[in-house]
Amino acid sequence: MGLLKLAGGTVFDPANGIDGQVRDIWMDGGRIIDPPAEPAGRVFDCTGLVVMPGGVDIHAHIAGPKVNVARKLRPEDRRDHAPFRRTDRLRSGTLGSTPTTFATGYLYAGLGYTTVFDAAIPPLGARHTHEEFHDTPVIDKGFFVLVGNNHYVMDQIAAGEHARLRGFLGWLLHATRGYALKVVNPGGVEVWKQGGAMSGFDELVPGFGVTPRAIVRELARAADDIRVPHALHVHCNQLGMPGNWATTLETMRAAEASRAHFTHVQFHSYGGGPDDQGTFCSKVPPLADYVNAHPNLTVDVGQVLFGDTTSMTGDGPLGHFLHRVTGRKWFNGDAECEAGCGIVPIEYKEKSLVHALQWAIGLEWYLLVDDPWRVCMSTDHPNGGSFLAYPEICALLMSRDYRREVLKRLPEKLRDRCSLPDLTREYTLNEIAIITRAGPARILGLTHKGHLGPEADADVTVYTPAADRRAMFELPRYVFKAGELVVEQGELRSVPFGPALVSRPDFDPGVLPHVRKWFGSAYSLAFDNYAVGPEYATHGERVVTR
Repeated sequence: MGLLKLAGGTVFDPANGIDGQVRDIWMDGGRIIDPPAEPAGRVFDCTGLVVMPGGVDIHAHIAGPKVNVARKLRPEDRRDHAPFRRTDRLRSGTLGSTPTTFATGYLYAGLGYTTVFDAAIPPLGARHTHEEFHDTPVIDKGFFVLVGNNHYVMDQIAAGEHARLRGFLGWLLHATRGYALKVVNPGGVEVWKQGGAMSGFDELVPGFGVTPRAIVRELARAADDIRVPHALHVHCNQLGMPGNWATTLETMRAAEASRAHFTHVQFHSYGGGPDDQGTFCSKVPPLADYVNAHPNLTVDVGQVLFGDTTSMTGDGPLGHFLHRVTGRKWFNGDAECEAGCGIVPIEYKEKSLVHALQWAIGLEWYLLVDDPWRVCMSTDHPNGGSFLAYPEICALLMSRDYRREVLKRLPEKLRDRCSLPDLTREYTLNEIAIITRAGPARILGLTHKGHLGPEADADVTVYTPAADRRAMFELPRYVFKAGELVVEQGELRSVPFGPALVSRPDFDPGVLPHVRKWFGSAYSLAFDNYAVGPEYATHGERVVTR
């Protein structure tokens, strides 16, 4: 790769306090470096261009068992999309809402994104996920391990065995080669498997004697105690249900003083309960006020965009609910003792009041969280829409006039059910750089990502400024991955493979005899065959510590 210089660009590097300053960026050996004494081997003239760190997607679904099933479930999703054709540089792949592995890497790189996390992998699916990572080029990638309905986790919480819980979680991250801990509908997926429904945040999970509140509280504490780089990643109970904002608020309170990240929070911010006389509406203002007042909490949005997509989630009950509401085909999967999933095609329509409100509620979150460092861009890809819609979200956030144009097309009743029509805030380029790069990297604990200071990864995106912000962010002028030019004006110039990002917290190996014995009585898989071996780290691993 050699010594490279990006000369004279207008740099937005919020982590280092650089807001639109004309600077040179130097890269060598895959890292950003201080200006050297010797001349660059290659110079890119970036005069008049916008320079930012490579994008970091904190929450998407790009690999693993459920994504692979969704690709099979929706052959029609590819019918109207021209596939990637194999060339001397590119592998073939199909597009749609769930692109295949190679296509996923190409498309993220084409947007200027260089780091992506899959948000929900059952431990039993870890091996499959690493196999798909092997075929996902350019981007660095990691995943969050599902633990919110894990039988061993719930048993230890109910028994008050906090040390054993922490030891198990630390071992689990090692065994799966995962990055962080994730809860999805804590306790509720297990209740649904048993034929019931979780009606209250303090309701006991049958057979386990533990509540969703206790699961969130103890796992958030444990993630802090074992020093996982990223906070507990929380998908609340009652996703998508009218009135669920009250459960979301209680879940935020359950984290207490621990760090917690609340994901696709748009789907958890709905009024429509008895206090609202059953009127479906936004409850973002009180939730955003709570987040603003509690610096231990962060969120990503899960923005809804209009169009056809695929709902996929580790929340099996939600998948079943959407199937009943939409009447469309669906798939449910069960990971023994660990998790479940639901997959349903869905189309968000401008003429639907509910869908229009979901669109507006997402934008409210971006505009009502005071500190952009604590809110991240996401569509919960592909649940709210494809990650390819990120440029559209940038355009909506940067122009209140554009938001008003879209609002004119939406149902009139929307205006009385949310605050979006009254919000005039407009994001700056520096704030866009925060919510798409610097903020997610900081929240994830990635000190080498999301900035352009010395020793940072040389992941850099260069844009051509334009009044049409969507067009600007859709087509970067250059994208560099680890100091290598991978995209130039929409053309892939090289296709490296980034490593898997993993965390390996310390844990007490004294817990393993108890875990081994429990495995023997609970799993169909032998304990000795459970862990993912180093042979699955085909393109290398990067261990991130806190």
